[in-house]
Amino acid sequence: MEEEGGGIVVREFNRERDGEGVEAVERMCEVGPSGEMTLFTDLLGDPVCRVRHSPAYLMLVAETSGPEGEIVGLVRGCIKTVACGKKPHRAGAPPRHHTPSPIYTKVAYLLGLRVSPSHRRRGIALKLVRRMEEWFREKGAEYAYMATDKDNEASVRLFTERCGYSKFRTPAILVHPVFAHRLPVSRRAQILRLPAADAETLYRRRFATTEFFPRDIDAVLSNPLSLGTYLAVEPGFRWEGIEAFLAVPPESWAVLSVWNSKEVFRLEVRGASRWCRGLARTTRAVDRALPWLRIPSVPDLFRPFGFHFLYGVGGEGRRGAAMARALCRHAHNMARDGGCGVVATEVAACDPLRRGIPHWERLSCADDLWCVKRLAEDYSDGAFGDWTKAPPGPSIFVDPREF
Repeated sequence: MEEEGGGIVVREFNRERDGEGVEAVERMCEVGPSGEMTLFTDLLGDPVCRVRHSPAYLMLVAETSGPEGEIVGLVRGCIKTVACGKKPHRAGAPPRHHTPSPIYTKVAYLLGLRVSPSHRRRGIALKLVRRMEEWFREKGAEYAYMATDKDNEASVRLFTERCGYSKFRTPAILVHPVFAHRLPVSRRAQILRLPAADAETLYRRRFATTEFFPRDIDAVLSNPLSLGTYLAVEPGFRWEGIEAFLAVPPESWAVLSVWNSKEVFRLEVRGASRWCRGLARTTRAVDRALPWLRIPSVPDLFRPFGFHFLYGVGGEGRRGAAMARALCRHAHNMARDGGCGVVATEVAACDPLRRGIPHWERLSCADDLWCVKRLAEDYSDGAFGDWTKAPPGPSIFVDPREF
């Protein structure tokens, strides 16, 4: 796959010859001006790590033409089948058949677009996006979407003004630091670990019509990076199997799964002042020495750190948010034992469980922006209309394989 124009060749990534060049572009793009804190991603020597676990993926690089070609841009893409809506129940059908069925579509996700600062404003980003979209169409994708910070004006302009994308959803990325002490889990919640088969049944029966729910949820749950699915219920609830739970669920409950992103890539905050670094070290040391004080210590985010991603967050009932909070505290303790710096999740802006998810505002992104584009006129699961114009639902399913 090659395209040449303006002295630039766009081609498929070659791990043997492109590793150093890709790392150089990543460093130049993610380390900001002196005195400003920026987030650097350490891909642990695997440039395709963030898409490798998807059903289909591709990475493209932009290289200057000639014998001494230099990599000056890159982009990653992956494709999966997800829910984009639900079918109404048939008129006259028995009540047990009134559960809506999902409408699936093949969707492509575009991420990690980078262009070397010295080669910007030359149309390289546009070439990379268009070439990736060609691959999306070849593979039968019906929609493409991307995520960016809503304040990243250059990225928003590129996709909405030049690439034909429209603003679609604004979920929130919620991040909580992992303290040196363990967090107490409410005694008003009982935490159960579900077998993968039961977790799949729960997700398919309760959340299959949630936007972006992956049809291959079984592959996600059985992936070695998935550390388990946990259910919070009222104390004293007797577990008698997933079918009994679904037939007569408790009044309030919540569920989430944990993904070990630490084994995929690491993050690092660069450009912090000595004062910030010293404060983090001091709070951490005091927290370790006096854990009973439960000081909200700041982890050392100024060296490479890993994190756990909480996905499939859902629940019901008057105390659903409280149940979600108990699960997040349990996940925090898992991350602490696993040597992580933070736990993170992403939920819809209006998700009713959002208020129960502990997070630090300064580490979080209240308005992540997802932009979407329609790639095809035909749909794989019947006439649905144009998903790009559909109103947002109360929840969204964020696939951990692409976070």
